[in-house]
Amino acid sequence: MGKKRVMLPAKEVDIAIVKYQPINISAPHLTGLALKLFVWLLEVPLIGSIIVSVMKKRNNYTQLLRNTEIPENPMFRPEFQPQAPEIGVAVLDENEKPVFRVEKALGCLCSYDPSQRCHEDSRPFLYWTIRDFAYSYRNKLATPSSVAEHVIAIAEEYNNKKPPMPLLVFFSAEEVRKQAAASTQRFEEGKPLSILDGIFVAIKDDIDCYPFPSKSGTSWLHNTREVKKDAVCVSRLRSCGVIIIGKANMHELGMGTTGNNPIHGTTRNPHSLDRYTGGSSSGPAALVASGLCSAALGTDGGGSVRIPSSLCGIVGLKTTYGRIDMNGSVCDCGTVEVVSPLAATVEDAMIVYAALAGSSFNDRISLRPSPICLPDLSATSSFDILRSVKLGKYSEWFNDVFSTDISIKCEDALNQLSEIYGCSTIEIVLPEQHEMQVAHAVSIGSESLCALNPDCEDGWGTELSLDTQVNLAFFRSFSAADYVAAQRLRRRIMYYYEEAFKKVDIIVTPTTGMTAPKISSGALKTGESNLEVTGYLMRFVLVGNLLGLPAISVPIGHDKEGLPIGLQLIGRPWGEATILRVASAVEEICYGSRKRPSTFYDILKVK
Repeated sequence: MGKKRVMLPAKEVDIAIVKYQPINISAPHLTGLALKLFVWLLEVPLIGSIIVSVMKKRNNYTQLLRNTEIPENPMFRPEFQPQAPEIGVAVLDENEKPVFRVEKALGCLCSYDPSQRCHEDSRPFLYWTIRDFAYSYRNKLATPSSVAEHVIAIAEEYNNKKPPMPLLVFFSAEEVRKQAAASTQRFEEGKPLSILDGIFVAIKDDIDCYPFPSKSGTSWLHNTREVKKDAVCVSRLRSCGVIIIGKANMHELGMGTTGNNPIHGTTRNPHSLDRYTGGSSSGPAALVASGLCSAALGTDGGGSVRIPSSLCGIVGLKTTYGRIDMNGSVCDCGTVEVVSPLAATVEDAMIVYAALAGSSFNDRISLRPSPICLPDLSATSSFDILRSVKLGKYSEWFNDVFSTDISIKCEDALNQLSEIYGCSTIEIVLPEQHEMQVAHAVSIGSESLCALNPDCEDGWGTELSLDTQVNLAFFRSFSAADYVAAQRLRRRIMYYYEEAFKKVDIIVTPTTGMTAPKISSGALKTGESNLEVTGYLMRFVLVGNLLGLPAISVPIGHDKEGLPIGLQLIGRPWGEATILRVASAVEEICYGSRKRPSTFYDILKVK
C-alpha cells in the first residue's frame, strides 16, 4: 500500500510552483565484450527480465507507468487545435505539382546576386547553394555531368577507406551518370524542370528509392521487404529533376542517436573524424556537411534529422506530423516519425520542403492540415514581422546541457535576435520533462517493436546489432497498459505546450545537450550502448516527435573544440513558415560564426 501516485489534471497544475528536475539516465556504458555479455544476459529469461526491471525502476519508468493515476484521456496520435493563419507568407497548393510549389518558393527568397557566390569579399565561403548550382548550369560554367564525376570519385573513395566509413550504403556510378546526363541534356535544350534540376540529393536508407533496396541500416531487411517503386517524397523530388546519388548510411533501424553502425560501417563527423555524426540520419547529415550534396532526405522519430544536423553544423527541418506523405518509408505507420529535409542552408531547406510538402489522403481527412506556407523573405514587411515574434524560453531546461558552451552560444544568438530584429524573449515553464521522455520512449519503442515483431519471430532478430538488441529488450518490457499510460501523458504534455503557445510564437532551446561525442574504442566493431549520451542528445528534440510539432535546427557556431552547436526553434502545429522565417534570421546573424568542416569537397569547382 502507499505506492499509488495521483496526478492533478494538467489544467489544475500551478506552473508557478513547478520545479525543474534534471533528467539523468541511469544505464551502463557498454562496448566490446561487455556489450556482448550484457546482451547474452538479457536473453536469459529470468535474468534478462530482472535486469530490465531494475533499469526501469532506477529511471522511474515503473512508478510513472504502473503506479500513477493519470487523469487525461489517451491521445494515440498528435491532435491539433485549429491554428490562426501565419502572416507574411506565400500559400502553396497541396494539389499543385511539386515544380510549381518550388517556383513559388523561389519567389519567397531574397534576390540572388551571382557576384556574391563565393562570398570572398564580404564573408567566408561555406557551401554552394541550390541557386549557385542552378546559376552555374544555366551559364554553362558547369554541367550536372561534370559535377557527377566529382561526386562519383569521392563516393568511391569513401567506400574504400580503412576502416570503412561509408556515407552511402547503396551507390551506383552508372545510375548517377544516367540521371546527370538526362539533366545535362535538359539544360542544353533550355528546358530544365525546376531550380532543383541537376541538384544532388541523398536518400536515407529507410526511405524507398527504386531500384535500391531499403535495409534501414540492417543486414537483412531487404530480404523481407521488397522495394517496387519510389516513396512519395522521392517521387516528388524526381519530378523536379534532382539527381539521387544513392541510399545514405544510418543507425540501424533508427534506434540510436550516434550513427554507430557496425554492419555497414560508421559514418564520421566531417568536422572531426573521431567524432560521431549523430543519428539516426548520420549519412544524410555527413553528406550535406561535407559538400557532396546540397540536401538530403532523412526521417525524424526522436530527433533523427535535427540531432545529426546540429552535430554536423547544417540545417535540419522536422515538419509537422502529417505534413509530408510518409508512404514508401519503412516507418510509415508510426505516430512520432516524419520524413524531412537536411540542407546546408535555410533557403535550401525551404526549396526542398516546398517540393516535399503535401499530406497523404488519410492525413488530410483525419488531421485537417492548415495550408502549406512559406515565409515571404523578399517582402519589405518581413523585418516588421520578425519584430513582433515572441520567443519562449524555459531557462532551467535551456541550460541543462553537458557543456555551458552550448547554452552560452544559444543565449548569444537569442540576444542578437533581440538587438538586431527586435524579437522578444519571454520566460515560460514547461512541466513534466521526465514524463515527456518516458511517453516518447514507450510510444516510439512500442511502434518500432510492433513493426519488427513478425521479422523477429521469423528469426531475423538475431541478425540485429548488439545495441539494437538492448533497445528491443527494453521495448519488449512495455505492456499494453504502459502504452495507454504513455498516450495519457502525451495529451497532458500537449496541454502544457498549447498553453505556452498562447503566450509565444516559438519555443527556443539548444538542439542537443552536448556536441558530437567521441567514438569509443572498440565501438566500431561491436557497436555501443550509451544511454547517458542518448539522453543528452535527445533532451530537447523529442517533444517535436511526441506532439508532432514542427522544429528546425540552425547552426550558430562552435564550442571550444571546434564542434558545431545548433539552436532549435519549435513552432505551433503547421507553423513551418514562422520557424523558417526566424531560422533565416538566426542564420544571417550567426553566419560569421560558422566554420566549414575540415573534411569538405568542392564538387562544383567554380571560382
